[in-house]
Amino acid sequence: MTDISILDLVRVTEGTDARAALDNARNLASHAEAWGYRRFWVAEHHNMPGIASAATAVVLAHIGAGTSTIRIGAGGIMLPNHAPIVVAEQFGTLATLFPGRVDLGLGRAPGTDQLTVRALRRSLTDPDDFPRDVLELQAFFQPAQPGQRVQAVPAAGTKVPLWILGSSTYGAQVAAEFGLPYAFASHFAPDMLLPALQIYRARFKPSAQLARPHAMIGVNIIAADTDSQARRLATSQQMSFANLLRGTRGLSQPPIDDIDLYWSPAEKAQASSMLARSIIGSPATVNAGLAALIAETAADELMIVSDVYDHQDRLRSFQRIAEAARSMGNSLAA
Repeated sequence: MTDISILDLVRVTEGTDARAALDNARNLASHAEAWGYRRFWVAEHHNMPGIASAATAVVLAHIGAGTSTIRIGAGGIMLPNHAPIVVAEQFGTLATLFPGRVDLGLGRAPGTDQLTVRALRRSLTDPDDFPRDVLELQAFFQPAQPGQRVQAVPAAGTKVPLWILGSSTYGAQVAAEFGLPYAFASHFAPDMLLPALQIYRARFKPSAQLARPHAMIGVNIIAADTDSQARRLATSQQMSFANLLRGTRGLSQPPIDDIDLYWSPAEKAQASSMLARSIIGSPATVNAGLAALIAETAADELMIVSDVYDHQDRLRSFQRIAEAARSMGNSLAA
């Protein structure tokens, strides 16, 4: 059975506030743990009023305190925004609080606009910084050496597993070279999924962390009782993508009956391209979509986004997805 995990956007909706979004994320993680999801990740986004996970390590501490076994992690930390020692201190602290449960996914993009990049006081001018920063960060998680003058406390010796994230073939090359697990963002950048997986698997070099390639792919899945109900729930995410294309960053909006009344033909074409690998529908539709995706990609793990406006509807969507994954696993085992 292919492992399933959750990437939660910690959405602030028109009917909630940031505190409710954080508590809903924690509540979802608690349910996900019972439903058999392997990981629960949140991502770093800045200057986005509709996403409450900018202080990613703090959010993970809140989620970790409300769960007991599910792995928690960043999907990811945008490494150009931070000094590696600060990231190591934060995630070493998380690993100390929640031993054996913490993942650290690393991205190369800033996760925000250029004006906010300047506010973060980081420079993105040297493309060689990312691989060097990954190695520096990795070293901080190893046991401290005699005479080592700079340590990331309490990260030393925690050996927090690193993941490389990507939406192009660049991340695949870095993950393969360093022998790290790789997560591809096909939930918003599906075009390069198959080439990136091919490069990662073909060039992978075993490491102390990982003996063979481990590929996880992001996928949008929204499950409801019927296909039409699921399609209606999906309009909240579609409106969010249309808003991003317009340069507006508002709160998540409730679903609507006809998305074509909201977006222009050009916005529809671009957003639909970005969402092309989404699986939206009834449990039977989701089951078929999961089977086809795994057969096509041979993914070791799926990182699932179910961007549903109402929290109870979102819980039901994730529960149905878990049930579909279990039924598919049972049928393969039989």
